[in-house]
Amino acid sequence: MNDNNVNKKNPIELGYKLLPEWAEHNATWIGWPQNKMDWPGKFAPIQWVYGEIVRKIAEGEKVRILVDSKEVERKALEVLKMVHTNISNVEFYHFKCNRGWTRDSGPVFLKRENETALAKFKFNAWAKYRNFHKDEKLPEFIQSKLDIKAFDVLYNNKQVVLEGGSIDYNGEGTLVTTEECLMDQSVQVRNSGFSKEDYLNVFSNYLGIKNIIWLGKGIAGDDTHGHVDDICRFVNKNTLVIAMEHNKNDANYKNLNDNKERLKDAVLSDGTRPEIIELPMPAALMFDGERLPASYANFYICNSAVLVPTFNDPNDRVALGILSDLFPGKAVCGIHAVDLVWGFGTLHCLTHEQAL
Repeated sequence: MNDNNVNKKNPIELGYKLLPEWAEHNATWIGWPQNKMDWPGKFAPIQWVYGEIVRKIAEGEKVRILVDSKEVERKALEVLKMVHTNISNVEFYHFKCNRGWTRDSGPVFLKRENETALAKFKFNAWAKYRNFHKDEKLPEFIQSKLDIKAFDVLYNNKQVVLEGGSIDYNGEGTLVTTEECLMDQSVQVRNSGFSKEDYLNVFSNYLGIKNIIWLGKGIAGDDTHGHVDDICRFVNKNTLVIAMEHNKNDANYKNLNDNKERLKDAVLSDGTRPEIIELPMPAALMFDGERLPASYANFYICNSAVLVPTFNDPNDRVALGILSDLFPGKAVCGIHAVDLVWGFGTLHCLTHEQAL
């Protein structure tokens, strides 16, 4: 196995583990909206959407909010108080962001008994944008603020590029991702020359992954080039929800049906087959001539609830009903995301859980 840490123990050898999103959280990290170019023409309502997100999360855990100044902190606090957030569960951290999509720029949290550590991947703005040199420092910032151990994720003496939204995992050794995102070698290249075996080696050493379920492509309008958190998610250790489009004239029809076909051959790390539950897609959502990556699969599981993006669509209630059945112990809450998705991401993209 090619790994640069020949004489060093990796986090899995040291007893750390990657927990699933539904495991109890210590906190959720989120970056308060600051870059108006993320939502051109729609920035004004975004702070109120964030206020509702933070209010719901703060009912069951701490929310650690990144702000770039005292002035932004003051304005954010005003919004949170107006929507009746549990302010005792809110902490502000001063960190200058470029974009603030903490799912992708933040570290992966690992656990060993009562100890937390970080796996630090490299962030390169989805191999697409140039304004990321502040965001790429987020793992180091969180490490310093929490004063915890961190592992640079290295392979052949190079730091591995990975965004949190490109993977989803069940806490029992299985990870799901897409070929479009991780294997692309011509459009948005994360790790040049990487094979599927290379990724399995990396994920095995640093995340404890024993097998990978490879899907094909992501959804139309996704500027990340195939993030899995818009199409397929674990809801428990042996159940996956898969976004499905039944309109043959929709741009997502072919790719999403191909992904479901691939899941027929999927196995979990224990050799069993996962249960597959279909999740509908909203009708195509357009703004200023662009298809937006609207998907109910971009939900976020926090301690007190499951937050689901909604789009003023008849399938909103269908998706909420399906997810309510799959999370019987949690409130499943819709968050209006028609404005939010103009930033090409919604709830899961914005949030990053810190394991308890």
